Amino acid sequence: MRIGLIDVDSHNFPNLPLMKLSAWHKQQGDTVEWYQQLFHSMGDPFDKVYMSKVFSFTPNYPYYVNAKEIHRGGSGYCIRIENGKEVYDTEKDSLLPPEIETIYPDYKIYYDKIPEVKNTAYGFLTRGCPRNCDFCHVADKEGRYSVKVADLNTFWKGQKNIVLLDPNITACKDWKPLFQQLIDSKAWIDFSQGLDIRMITKEKTEMLMQMKIKQVHFAWDKYADKDIVIPKFEEFKQITQWDKRKLAVYVLINFDTTIEQDLERIYTLRELGFWPYVMIYDKEHTKPNSTVRKIQRWVNMRAIFEKVKRFEDYQKIVRK
Repeated sequence: MRIGLIDVDSHNFPNLPLMKLSAWHKQQGDTVEWYQQLFHSMGDPFDKVYMSKVFSFTPNYPYYVNAKEIHRGGSGYCIRIENGKEVYDTEKDSLLPPEIETIYPDYKIYYDKIPEVKNTAYGFLTRGCPRNCDFCHVADKEGRYSVKVADLNTFWKGQKNIVLLDPNITACKDWKPLFQQLIDSKAWIDFSQGLDIRMITKEKTEMLMQMKIKQVHFAWDKYADKDIVIPKFEEFKQITQWDKRKLAVYVLINFDTTIEQDLERIYTLRELGFWPYVMIYDKEHTKPNSTVRKIQRWVNMRAIFEKVKRFEDYQKIVRK
């Protein structure tokens, strides 16, 4: 068969399901190529075209697709907002079958599009999360628990970089052997979705210190967690003695907190020796000149955040 692929998001990050679909179809003897509207809208149709997107706010592919079958998948097609909460629509669920989900990805399809893919492996060691946060669909999609789904060699074959997409690997009961696999790889490890500081222990911290990590990411999304997370941040900093440039913390704003609570988290993290990184909930509907946008610009431009210590002083500079 002749297979076409469309990465609807088209951002600078490879689409893992498309790489797995490509690998599986090539194993069956099919030909696989990127679908290009300019060249493929006329002539013989593709037997199948797979369209995948990760983000719900990404516009749908606007062009005619010349194919006998069109398959749409990915979280971007299955998420809806209901009563202010991200909900995963199981009726639109299009998870890959096991024989494709567990296949080694065809990284080569992205070599020309994203050069760093040549030296990087992408994948999940675990799925699911026990938190069930209102702003996240993972619990609906993958379950309210973290469970091991793969060993590292499922998607890694010696690349010098490993990007993990796990939603909460620290909550998995099998975290220790998985951490050991990452240590033994001697590759640079990127926990791209962040680690749950509430689940961090001394033993987990010591194993993290044995990995090659350029920067570790945590999250402080809920203001109400401050009595839990602050001692955890203090303990992690004390054990690792890592510089703040290696310690980033995602801070979700514009969801269920006040501006005062957002600033309190930001100031607290700086005092603890961590770099806050502001994430805006429902970013697409947030006005460009809103206060939350200004907070994001101030915090995420590190040179300015380092020099201008208070948000009110940043506002004065902007007004001038």
